[in-house]
Amino acid sequence: MSIFSKIAAGEIPSYKCAEDERFYAFLDINPVAYGHTLVIPREETDYIFDLDDKTLADLHVFAKKVAVALKQVVPCTKVGVAVLGLEVPHAHIHLVPMQTEGDMDFRKAKLQFSAEEMQALADKVYAAFKAL
Repeated sequence: MSIFSKIAAGEIPSYKCAEDERFYAFLDINPVAYGHTLVIPREETDYIFDLDDKTLADLHVFAKKVAVALKQVVPCTKVGVAVLGLEVPHAHIHLVPMQTEGDMDFRKAKLQFSAEEMQALADKVYAAFKAL
């Protein structure tokens, strides 16, 4: 079982931003920008393009809803999307609030926020998500 599966199952704590029966979104604990969120299918599949077509499409629609909620909460020009997927063997989408394209540079130093800041942000995004 991947670390992301354990997070989605509630076995490992996370800063939950959104969920439904098939997908889960949570704040990245090593963010490249404030609000950096990961969106995963609950079904554990390593490579995003190994997901069946319906799951892949539904994952993107779910991520879109999370991005809309994120943009309502975090001031940004756009929410960037990236699929990298080498660090954890579980398909996932990165949503990154951005002002410039440089905000999507995954090689730069990761940011740090307090647990209180992370929880407050996750709660705001989750409330915005549920209101959509």
